Amino acid sequence: MYTDPIADYLTRIRNAAKANHRVVEVPASNMKKEMTKILYDKGFISNYKFEESENKQGLIKIALKYNPVTKMPAINTIRRVSKPGLRKYVNAEKLPRVINGLGIAIVSTSRGLMTDKEARQLHVGGEVICYVS
Repeated sequence: MYTDPIADYLTRIRNAAKANHRVVEVPASNMKKEMTKILYDKGFISNYKFEESENKQGLIKIALKYNPVTKMPAINTIRRVSKPGLRKYVNAEKLPRVINGLGIAIVSTSRGLMTDKEARQLHVGGEVICYVS
């Protein structure tokens, strides 16, 4: 049994991208749904679908995105930053820039989950969940 569901979510996406899978299924939660929406909006995944299952938890089906010519995945690296054993909080002035702005950092703020760029514009800090590039 895993103890960090967000790390499990990121690992499933990372492993599926490395194995060139088209679709990956992940157990749902509200935070994972919001992270999936951010990844879709920023162009890292091609599509997603939230499904209800027989248990209350539900399922997220994520269609991964690949370059049509080189067949390389759109997600090169996806890394957990704030872990249950060591949380990483930053204020608005110290928000990280991933690959000098080419990647995104997903930040959990008092106004919900958002990217580092959106948090910088709204001038809010929070917990840095992960880096995606």
